[in-house]
Amino acid sequence: MTARTRCAWASAHQLLTLYHDEEYGFPLNQDNDLFERLVLEINQAGLSWLTILKKREGFRNAFQGFDVDLVAAYEDSDRERLLQDAAVIRNRLKINAAIHNAGVIQHLRGENGSFSSWLDDQSCGSLDEWVDLFRNTFHFMGPEIVNEFLV
Repeated sequence: MTARTRCAWASAHQLLTLYHDEEYGFPLNQDNDLFERLVLEINQAGLSWLTILKKREGFRNAFQGFDVDLVAAYEDSDRERLLQDAAVIRNRLKINAAIHNAGVIQHLRGENGSFSSWLDDQSCGSLDEWVDLFRNTFHFMGPEIVNEFLV
């Protein structure tokens, strides 16, 4: 078995090292895990990944373990709660995107059995095709977010 090479960025902090060695580039197939990755990548936009990892437990608590069904049912009071929660990134656009995207994932599960199956069924060959697909499906998507989500 060949040893996995560690990316240079992973040595900057213990949380980055742990994330790199145990998660980065490893496939996910559970919808709530995929939703967590999507929400964290959205929230990383404009910030460092270390900032997101430091707030990860706060995100997990605030978004109820990234349970897609629970988050999709969030109401205005939940949005306001999240905007006041210092344990997460308090950006209205990112919070709204997370809630909206949970509803999208619910819909995709209804049509495809799971979010994971929907991803597997896509025939995108290039990053540009993936970006187009994600921009047409989800909110708050850009090339960097899509690329990192797909890693």
